[in-house]
Amino acid sequence: MDYGAALLNRLPLVGRRNFGLRQLLARLSYLPQDQLDTIVAAYDFSAAAHEGQKRRSGEPYITHPVAVASILAQLNLDHQTIAAALLHDVIEDTPTAMADIQAKFGAEVAALVDGVSKLDQLSFTSRAEAQAESFRKMILAMVADIRVILVKLADRLHNMQTLDSLQPEKQQRIARETLDVYAPIANRLGINTVKTELEDLGFRYGHPFRYRVLDKAVRRAEGNQRQFLRKIEDRLRKAVEEAGIAGKVMGRKKHLYSIYRKMLRKKRSLSEIADVFAFRLIMKDVDSCYRALGIVHQLYKPMPGKFKDYIAIPRVNGYQSLHTVLAGPNGTPIEVQIRTEEMDRIAESGIAAHWQYKEGDIERQAVSPQTRAREWLAGISEIQAAADSEEFLEHVKVDLFPDKVYVFTPKGDILRLPRGSTCVDFAYAVHTDVGNRCVAAKIDRRLVPLRTALNSGETVEIITARNARPNPAWVSFVVSAKARAAIRQFLKNLQAHEARELGRRLLDQSLRDFQSSLRKVSGEHMQRLLDELGLNNTNELFEQIGLGERLAPVVAKVLLQKGQETAGEAAGDAATPAKPSPITIAGTEGLVVSYARCCHPLPGDAIMGYLSAGRGVVIHRNTCGNVGEFRKQPHKWIPVTWEKHVARDFSAEIRVDVDNRPGVLAEVATRIGDTGSNIEQVSVDDRLEDTATLVFSILVHDRIHLAQVIKSIRRMKPVRKVTRTCA
Repeated sequence: MDYGAALLNRLPLVGRRNFGLRQLLARLSYLPQDQLDTIVAAYDFSAAAHEGQKRRSGEPYITHPVAVASILAQLNLDHQTIAAALLHDVIEDTPTAMADIQAKFGAEVAALVDGVSKLDQLSFTSRAEAQAESFRKMILAMVADIRVILVKLADRLHNMQTLDSLQPEKQQRIARETLDVYAPIANRLGINTVKTELEDLGFRYGHPFRYRVLDKAVRRAEGNQRQFLRKIEDRLRKAVEEAGIAGKVMGRKKHLYSIYRKMLRKKRSLSEIADVFAFRLIMKDVDSCYRALGIVHQLYKPMPGKFKDYIAIPRVNGYQSLHTVLAGPNGTPIEVQIRTEEMDRIAESGIAAHWQYKEGDIERQAVSPQTRAREWLAGISEIQAAADSEEFLEHVKVDLFPDKVYVFTPKGDILRLPRGSTCVDFAYAVHTDVGNRCVAAKIDRRLVPLRTALNSGETVEIITARNARPNPAWVSFVVSAKARAAIRQFLKNLQAHEARELGRRLLDQSLRDFQSSLRKVSGEHMQRLLDELGLNNTNELFEQIGLGERLAPVVAKVLLQKGQETAGEAAGDAATPAKPSPITIAGTEGLVVSYARCCHPLPGDAIMGYLSAGRGVVIHRNTCGNVGEFRKQPHKWIPVTWEKHVARDFSAEIRVDVDNRPGVLAEVATRIGDTGSNIEQVSVDDRLEDTATLVFSILVHDRIHLAQVIKSIRRMKPVRKVTRTCA
């Protein structure tokens, strides 16, 4: 009798019913006997807790945790992870307390179970928020112990395998969540076996009709090409053997969801997809891989631009292999992957491949995929501090998909970034402080704008300044989740600070218009107002005023009325303000003071400020056509004026009527550049046979600088007229 069978005979009645336990113990033969005792104890504890519970399919509930544990056993995970898999639903679905699990199985198993459990005991405003908060908890638990996500992935995989018992609407919702979140996590951690099955099951239930059509087409194509593929496989095997290289050659079929995504991405039919059927060569070492590559390239001509060396530069999840596409018989494309046995094991099991067992203890080795996973999780922990649960979920979704850009630091280190990443993304990938303080960038020693997209192989250098801070415009072009979250967090704090400062100035000025000031308002009167408005402190009041959510003149009037009431005087006398004095703006209050795009105000223009809820103060020129409309709400308008010296550039728009001839646009653009102005955008508004109207959006220092630009353009021969635009 084997040890597993002996254990089964010692179990109480509920355990002897053996819902898959015997098969699980057989798969756990790599564990020592004392750890198998823990597994059986966890099974018996879970079976007793779930006694009487059924799944939607009608099966006893204990079959689910046993199936989850079996999936993890196939990945050769440690006994604590297997025990946590058997117990993962006990807290959520039974009256069992976490303390009971900790007392019987230890703090480590209890922490794993808690990390996977959902947050049913909390109340949320929406289902989306509940799901996002549950996901957030799971991810943060994963940061502490990555085995949490391995249990969750196995849990999700078994739920997908048994999805038939649910209604179609629920099937589609769960399938969509699986494809959006869980399959990409499995991919990011390099667990290809789990990722592939999650994707195919998600495709099957998320798009059932498309799945059936594609599955049928692939089966038909496989039947038609079986003999053809066998010939190629035999020829590859013979060529490798004749070269004296030890290795295995095997054919493989691309999984359905991968084919479907490629058809969508490349807008091609199934017959045009090159790697539906492919071959894998498993070699003994890296040197043999490159030798085998040379052999297959001699056997069949490689197709240009289709070779990828993931051995020299691994993917973000640690995946390593050589990929090449060959022109086979009759020009048929043949994909070949070449890797070592270790690379193949990592490609299939990813981070889970690195739990090894020596004399009953887990030895976690800091090998490449695990190191990369830890780096990713460290970035995730930074992101979560900058967002609420739903924002966090969206950030993580963006960050899950494999990156395609590999760039170098000046020291020669490789950074892996999402496709389309810019210099700002690179700066934040180096360190959050570097991103917050970056002012310029160099690519291959050439100065470039910060929004420049990066290409693989480039060397990027970031130039920083001590007093620099993130620009709100960066959010519109960064693509990495870490950069976006860090910028938003900084701007949230900065906006709150700027709004408080502006709100204080606006309220103090409004009080001065009533012959009073913040200094003269007693703490008692201010506290009565805060209590009435449901605010905790004056900073909240100032922030709301600065963001335009409350009007400073109204708040000032209420404050003074409370003072008059306390003194027993008539409130009406305080209601007659003096002529409002303008508030001064410096042009640097970028988060609470914005400049209208309809009229492009510049220092030197006569201006008015409009209080817009959530945006703060929007500055318009007095001559703006929209001012007449907005003046129907006079209580929202405040007088503003410029500081004497404003140190920033502002957008202005000019229309240039020119003779319609070749090269005229370039000539005008050159003249604008010669005046020290940058062009943000250019368009052709009207084009006739002999004339054209060019519209330039440019950056200038002030009204005088704009006048110099216009004067310089007017001197050009092909120019007929230059005007500054205004709504």
